[in-house]
Amino acid sequence: MGGVGFWVIYIVVIIGFMYFIAIRPQKKQQKKLQSLISSLEIGDSVVTTSGFYGVIIDITDDVVIVEFGSNKNCRIPMEKTAIANVEKAEVAE
Repeated sequence: MGGVGFWVIYIVVIIGFMYFIAIRPQKKQQKKLQSLISSLEIGDSVVTTSGFYGVIIDITDDVVIVEFGSNKNCRIPMEKTAIANVEKAEVAE
């Protein structure tokens, strides 16, 4: 009962299961984060991965400068990957 064919199919099923449980959701999350980072604009309100709320005041290739709080002197450059969530700035019409 079994044999080599059974074990090959068993291993393929286990690898497929691991792909759908671990790898696929992680790739979806990376894709979502990449689209979030590419859509950053000056004036967007952001939450950093460490939980700080701020507003983007400048953007370069890999770095954003975020202004925190009502104090205009608290401006910190950080990597774009440190942004966890974005709320788009409302456009005044």
